[in-house]
Amino acid sequence: MPVSPLTGLRAIEFAGLAPGPLAGLVLADWGATVIRIDKPDQPTSLDVLCRGKRSLAINPKVPSGLAIVKKLVSDADVLIDPFRPGVLEKLGLGPDVFLGKGGLNHRLVYARLAGFSRTGPHKDMAGHDINYVALSGVLSMLPGSPEKPTFPLNLLGDFAGGGLMCALGILLALFERNKSGLGQVVNTDMVSGTRYVSAFPLVNSLYQTPYFSGARTTNLLDGGSPFYDIYTCSDGKWMSVGCLEPQFFAVFIKHFKNALPKDFSVGNGWVPSAEIQDDKATWPQMKEYFTKGFKTNTRDYWGKVFHGTDACTVPILSPEEAASLDGHTNSALPHPHPELTRTPPVENASSDVVLQPGQHTNEVLKESGLSEAEIQKLVLDGALGMKLKASLAASSKL
Repeated sequence: MPVSPLTGLRAIEFAGLAPGPLAGLVLADWGATVIRIDKPDQPTSLDVLCRGKRSLAINPKVPSGLAIVKKLVSDADVLIDPFRPGVLEKLGLGPDVFLGKGGLNHRLVYARLAGFSRTGPHKDMAGHDINYVALSGVLSMLPGSPEKPTFPLNLLGDFAGGGLMCALGILLALFERNKSGLGQVVNTDMVSGTRYVSAFPLVNSLYQTPYFSGARTTNLLDGGSPFYDIYTCSDGKWMSVGCLEPQFFAVFIKHFKNALPKDFSVGNGWVPSAEIQDDKATWPQMKEYFTKGFKTNTRDYWGKVFHGTDACTVPILSPEEAASLDGHTNSALPHPHPELTRTPPVENASSDVVLQPGQHTNEVLKESGLSEAEIQKLVLDGALGMKLKASLAASSKL
């Protein structure tokens, strides 16, 4: 059996939402043992990025609970901190406890995720993906209406600039540890991470290249060009058009015109040709032609028209439709990527999508070497939650 590349790695992920869980998911998918630290007495969790992880519900504000968390982190390779700056330090779990002089685990990769820069003017403010992308500069460049840009869900800040950048930082620090034998702090903030993954548009804008030289919604890639846009079909579904290169645009024009009703045109008989692609003066008429043309038939009709061609035009699929094309028939969930030919990811398709807080508490504590008596003492201390403490106290009176 092939072994996944991160098998044997141990990670402690403090519970959060979106970017931290994604970083932990990447590690778990590729073989790491990931334990999520949850607050006790929580009935449920909104985190759905739980594949391959386990949950320990414990309160580090209780001395005995803090001791257990310290022990787990002392034995771990990675810690993922999703909190605002200073939270783990106040709990007595800051980087110096493990990596400082006399620290408990000098090999630890201590990964900290923040929204804003830890040293900038927004460092103490609350925020979400839309705020981080706003400060990155790239949101001002994104498509939308002439009045305002549109944000791409919470993909750019939380996941591309946050979770994936954090996972990359962890892997880089682990790679370096093979040389030095030492861990280090990995600081990821979602403003800086978003700027990094948005280097292409930001640099092109800075140097006023043909990609981004005009105002927003007038350029090649921001909805300005008719041949890089989304069009609605007669059934309300959509087609994506991305034929930037002249040879692909020519293929698109040929197939599009041939599939339209005979003598279809806009204005006073206007019809586009392959030669006018770069003539910006024709773009408004071209967009009208494409808009009205796609509305003459359904998405599936247009999908068949362009399938197998170099028109760079494909249907926009629903999540369910996209899952059927994924190639991994055992699950509709997104599969780990990229593909490694010799050391594949762990097959965790049957794992729980949502972990109940504390679902594996006893299991994790026993693996850490605690006896039943020691676990019972944690319960009596309230380290595993007040509900368990009250339940044990009630049973003792019987």
